[in-house]
Amino acid sequence: MAAVEALNITHRYGRVTALDDISFNVNEGELFGFIGPDGAGKTTLFRIAATLIIPAGGRMTLFGLNTVSRYRELRNHIGYMPGRFSLYQDLTVEENLNFYATIFGTTIKENYHLIELIYKQIEPFRKRQAGRLSGGMKQKLALSCALIHKPGILILDEPTTGVDAVSRTEFWEMLANLKSEGITIIVSTPYMDEALRCDRIALIQKGKLLAIDTPFNIRSSYARKLYAVSHPDRYRLLIALRSLPQVITSEPFGDSVHVVLRDDVLPPEVKKALEETGLHGVSIAGTMPGIEDVFLELMQKEQ
Repeated sequence: MAAVEALNITHRYGRVTALDDISFNVNEGELFGFIGPDGAGKTTLFRIAATLIIPAGGRMTLFGLNTVSRYRELRNHIGYMPGRFSLYQDLTVEENLNFYATIFGTTIKENYHLIELIYKQIEPFRKRQAGRLSGGMKQKLALSCALIHKPGILILDEPTTGVDAVSRTEFWEMLANLKSEGITIIVSTPYMDEALRCDRIALIQKGKLLAIDTPFNIRSSYARKLYAVSHPDRYRLLIALRSLPQVITSEPFGDSVHVVLRDDVLPPEVKKALEETGLHGVSIAGTMPGIEDVFLELMQKEQ
C-alpha cells in the first residue's frame, strides 16, 4: 500500500488555480520532496494532505484512508509542520511539548525515543518561552511536537526556510534518522542541495507537476550539453552572454553562469566573442546539470 496516493487533485482560490490536475504516489518509508518556487502550490497540496482543506477536485488517500471522509482517523497518524512557526509562543518549550502529547492521548515518556536526538538539543532551554527561541531551536521544537504522537507520516512545509546553514544540515540528518524508523516523510524546500537528500522529488510550478523521479534521474534527464562559464565580473559576463547569438540560454549558477550553446557552436568561439566585448580571462568547461537547470528547461518547455 502506498503511504500517499493523489489522483487528479485540483484546487482554486477564486479565479486562481493553485493545483491543476496533480497525481502522484509516495511509498511507505520514503523521503519524498516537492521542489518549486513560492506560489507553485506546495503549501496548498500539503494542507490537503494534512486534512486541513478539501480539494476542489480529485482524491487523496493516506495509508488507504480518504483525506476528506476519514480525516478524524487520519489526524492521529499525521505529523504536520507548517511553513510558519505555529506553536504557542507564550508557552515554554516543555509546556508546548506536553500540550501536544496530551492532545494526542500520549506522553513524552512513551515516545521519547523518537524525539530524543532532537529534544536533547533544546532541553537546556525547556523553561524558555517558545517565542524567545532562535530560528533553529523553534524548528527543533516544532519537529518534536509533530513527532510526539508517533505519526506514520510527517508533512513538512519548507521546514528549513530562514534558518542558518548548520541548522539546515542538522535538520536533514534528523530526517534521515526518522526515515530509518519507518516514518514516511514528505517535505517541500526551495533549496536544491536539500532536494539531493530525498529518495524522489517532484518538480512543481504554477500548480502543475513537471517531473517526478530520483534526484539522479532528474539531473540525467537534461537534454542538452551544458557549460559553466566563469569570470571575476559575473554580472558583466551574464549580460555579455545574453547578447551573443551563439548562446541559447544563460543562467547564473553559484560563481559561474550555466549556458547552452547552439549545436554548431564550440566553446572557443564563445570565448573569442566574449574577448571582443572586453572580457578577458574567461573559462568555459562542460558541467553536470543541477536540478535548477532541469527545472528551468522544463519550465521553458511548459511555456
